[in-house]
Amino acid sequence: MIFLDFIFEDRDIKWLAWLERPLAKLGKVDMLSVCIALVVLLVSAITFGAHAHQHGGAHADKAETVLLAGIAGLITYMIVGGLSGYFEDKLEEEEEREHEEEEEAARTGKPKSAVRLAGKAAFFMFLYLEVLDASFSFDGVIGAFAITNDIVLMALGLGIGAMYVRSLTVYLVRQGTLDDYVYLEHGAHYAIVALAVILLVTIQYEIHEIITGLVGVALIGWSFFSSVRRNRALAAAEGESKANETEAVLTS
Repeated sequence: MIFLDFIFEDRDIKWLAWLERPLAKLGKVDMLSVCIALVVLLVSAITFGAHAHQHGGAHADKAETVLLAGIAGLITYMIVGGLSGYFEDKLEEEEEREHEEEEEAARTGKPKSAVRLAGKAAFFMFLYLEVLDASFSFDGVIGAFAITNDIVLMALGLGIGAMYVRSLTVYLVRQGTLDDYVYLEHGAHYAIVALAVILLVTIQYEIHEIITGLVGVALIGWSFFSSVRRNRALAAAEGESKANETEAVLTS
């Protein structure tokens, strides 16, 4: 669902334009991502879940378990997304109301309750950020199952990863890196869908952790180098344009 919601949105910057452009047009259809997710879930339950392996090599019909888990995950994702959108709208309403009251206070000369307005805006911002944090936590925990089923390793990895990612995110924001390497977001979402496919396949077949890790690293690395090539091409085009302008001025 994270990948589908990303790929069905029409964006100004496209990495794999041959794929993203037609999918963005399909994204205009309401609830398309939910329908595709349910179809994939149904197919996975019928194909992988019906012939899943138990410990010891025996076969077991896990179609019901796959369907139950998938529907529960889908409901959770939609609830978190709905709450996120609700709090975001509320925050925008509070900001607009605060702006209107500021203008009215400036017109009439009456003091406004800055504490109340700031408190309400901060409250909705807090709820909005908490819901966003919950959504990323769900994503991280589910993705960890694609690497290992050891709870201790998962807890250590997610804990270290949370601290590292936070520091890395703050650094990237301050340096403006994500604005320079515009395809990194695309690469991350393609890595997410790769993990999703691997998780579905591992219902029946075992996939080595090295393969799972390398797939994500390869996609993000590919997007990084694509961003570097794009920046170099833009810089070369800009330099050529300036050279042409200088030549035209000298000629005239």
